[in-house]
Amino acid sequence: MAKLSQEDLLAQFEEMTLIELSEFVKAFEEKFDVTAAAAVAVAGPAVPGAPAEAEEEKDEFDVILTGAGDKKIQVIKVVRELTSLGLKEAKDLVDGTPKPVLEKVNKEAADKAAEALKGAGASVEVK
Repeated sequence: MAKLSQEDLLAQFEEMTLIELSEFVKAFEEKFDVTAAAAVAVAGPAVPGAPAEAEEEKDEFDVILTGAGDKKIQVIKVVRELTSLGLKEAKDLVDGTPKPVLEKVNKEAADKAAEALKGAGASVEVK
């Protein structure tokens, strides 16, 4: 079997849906007995009397669908409009709440998506 270059692999991943990519990651983790979790840096103890760092203003937000409400079909339609998911993937996302609909988007896009989902009858969190 010919080896694929990194660019070829990335091109293949670009064509996958989020659900297909998630399933691939799970299979990869099982096959090679690894996890795809990010490493966490451990901070040292705070120096007494040192001013606390100002919390950075958040510029990336996640829109998380926490419930579909009574109008599930309308919510699925809105999810499809907001993402590039197909009907089955959007339905699976709505059925498997709580799930992120959009990740790492700016404040304006997150607010618009949350309003659209709330307008369709869903319950939404923006984190």
